[in-house]
Amino acid sequence: MSPVNDLDTALPDGRQPALRVMPMPADLNPAGDVFGGWIMAMVDIAGAIPARRRAKSRVATVAVNSFVFKQPVSVGDLVSFYADVVSLGRTSVTVDVEVYAERDPENPVVVKVTEARLTYVALDDKGRKRPIPAE
Repeated sequence: MSPVNDLDTALPDGRQPALRVMPMPADLNPAGDVFGGWIMAMVDIAGAIPARRRAKSRVATVAVNSFVFKQPVSVGDLVSFYADVVSLGRTSVTVDVEVYAERDPENPVVVKVTEARLTYVALDDKGRKRPIPAE
């Protein structure tokens, strides 16, 4: 994960987001910003995508190792979630997720809004931990 930097003002070059979504009014907290729990849920989904691909099986979240909210997210922001596998254990996959918001379509601005690291465990068809296969 990149160091905390409030000057990230562009989407990552040459990378495709694992997930891209636009929050709706129902996703707001009482202060009028997107509820942090909504962002956390989307980060968990985005992180599970590369974890599942690498594990070649279903996965379950076992740890949220870090989670930093850097900027608020608003209704109408186009939110992109970039997820990368950063380490493997015998049965676990650790993923970094970076979240960017594209704001104001008339005068586009991109800001990094969240960074997180999550660990997932690979599961077999009975829901038991299983080893991560060699690539």
